[in-house]
Amino acid sequence: MDMTQVLDDLGVGNDSLTEEKKNELDERGYTVLPGLIGDKWLAALRERFEDLCDKEGLAAGTEVHQESGTRRLADLVNKGEDFDRVYTNPTVLAAIHHVIGRDFKLSSLNARDALPGEGHQKLHTDWSNDYDGRFHVANSIWLLDDFTEDNGCTRLVPGTHRGQQPSSVLKDAMASHPKEEHLVASAGTVAVFNSHIWHGGTRNRTKDSKRRALHCYFAARGHDQQLNQREYIRYETWKRISRAARHILDVELG
Repeated sequence: MDMTQVLDDLGVGNDSLTEEKKNELDERGYTVLPGLIGDKWLAALRERFEDLCDKEGLAAGTEVHQESGTRRLADLVNKGEDFDRVYTNPTVLAAIHHVIGRDFKLSSLNARDALPGEGHQKLHTDWSNDYDGRFHVANSIWLLDDFTEDNGCTRLVPGTHRGQQPSSVLKDAMASHPKEEHLVASAGTVAVFNSHIWHGGTRNRTKDSKRRALHCYFAARGHDQQLNQREYIRYETWKRISRAARHILDVELG
């Protein structure tokens, strides 16, 4: 299959993303899509998040990496049908395609919950090199809880997706940036961002608030995936999903 057919099969059309949202991705490097996760689906994703944390315990997240002060999950492609609609969502795929501009694939589908008192990250990008005239990666954050100023919301620095790595410019990438913006939004929101933008989590300053989110991350085809989907794909998953979804995962056979 080619990407045009894949996107068509998954319901991505010319009207899947407004011009306003495209312009925000172009100019600011990120856009916010409120209410993309319906209430019933949101409840199912929250329940599955907790079930997996309980089931996997200290091993949770090890397929990709673990992070001190957070609950991490990984390889969610293989951990329930409720996640199928995340990496095949037409609106998100339209935004990802707009950023990358060519054939792409899922790099990983993970989850993160910054625990109270924890979660602050340095400003970073999801690409290891300076901007070279093309965008190679794009990400989406699926809010399973409200993101507030106090519970560890994501910070982003608009316009930095066309520049250098923050480590090359900033004296202290852990410090607040004068132009950073905070992703404060309701549960059910999805934010899509060009992964060349400077971004990072903030500290969860609450005593008991959860800050659960899914990270659905994509890369241009030809790049390595954060989690090699062909190595991890389970037969029951492969059999369940559509041919177009297999293309997104890069697990087509033949």
